[in-house]
Amino acid sequence: MGGATVLRLAERALTDPHLREGADITWNLLLCLDPDGSRRNEDWLAGPYTLGHYFRSFFRPGFLEQPEWLPDGAAAAALPETRALLGLQDELRPFVQCSLHGVDVGGGFVELTHDLPGLAQRVAHAAARLGIPRELGAYDCLYWPRLGPAVYRIPPPRHGDLAAAITEAAVESTWCHPRRYGTLSAVVEAPMWGVAAVADGSAPADRDAVLRAVSRTLREDTRLLERLLDRARPHLAGVADADRLLAPVDDYLLVCPGLADAWDPGTGDGTSRPLPPLTTAHLTALRIAGRRLALRTAGLLHRLVRAAGHDPAGVLPELDRLIEERCADYRDGLRARWIPVARQAEYQTRVVLAACELAARHQQPAEPARPRPRVLPFG
Repeated sequence: MGGATVLRLAERALTDPHLREGADITWNLLLCLDPDGSRRNEDWLAGPYTLGHYFRSFFRPGFLEQPEWLPDGAAAAALPETRALLGLQDELRPFVQCSLHGVDVGGGFVELTHDLPGLAQRVAHAAARLGIPRELGAYDCLYWPRLGPAVYRIPPPRHGDLAAAITEAAVESTWCHPRRYGTLSAVVEAPMWGVAAVADGSAPADRDAVLRAVSRTLREDTRLLERLLDRARPHLAGVADADRLLAPVDDYLLVCPGLADAWDPGTGDGTSRPLPPLTTAHLTALRIAGRRLALRTAGLLHRLVRAAGHDPAGVLPELDRLIEERCADYRDGLRARWIPVARQAEYQTRVVLAACELAARHQQPAEPARPRPRVLPFG
């Protein structure tokens, strides 16, 4: 999604008089931050755009290979993609950088490193015009300060265990690295399949019943996937890229039991962080997140077994059954509907342009040696 939006931003910067005439802004466009990840997603990028095809061909790097995360700090950045982005940030010192993300199922939302008055209204307007649901209780931001509907503030990184870092991005990141230059970072999330209920801010009829159901399903899926992985793993040794595909599988299975316990109102032992007040939007986001963890794990394992060329452990039929059931819950239970790529890119473009305009308006007076304002959107 980010690459499509970057191209659209380039067209706007070249053709829109408001962005050219008298605009003291330089656009620096990075088409793709993670080319290896994009290559590994090529099978579904060409379509057909169905949930089953997407999850069976899906790839997301393991925790230690997320290009934007700095679990050991910027000085220890291992990935060449990460070092390249850090170098750009240090060279350009942008007043705004926009990290362009695609959400598989849910709604649109924005994460900011500091407040940007007026952005929530711009996001609402763009979403309404383009039929994009706003995610008012985003799972990623469950414990983060809310700056407005569907706009959240990225908190300072905190030290914690690996599970917290994976699920809450509670680590140093390339979003926060350029704060030293006064940079505003905006992570702009655009959904591929929209779910209207993520925009429902009403009080839920039975919060605890929904939480128990979500937790129970996640536990059941996790136990099944652990068994299937144990059966399949001995037969995956010779598969190309097996380590890269198994890393996120192991990450997901690591965090799932703890999340199920954290969400279940009947299992709290008083040591975990209490859930905030939950709306229907929050509960919908948790339901989506629980299914997503299972679907990503099942899809990656399905892909690995297919790549092996044989299935001596007989796991593919069970993986197919799980994928079909969880996709059906998205499609029929949550009424997830495909959003055309052009609308996804237009929504993300409008949010980026609004963030840049508002950030320029609210920017502190420039220091004498500061270069002219620069924008760094990247996919």
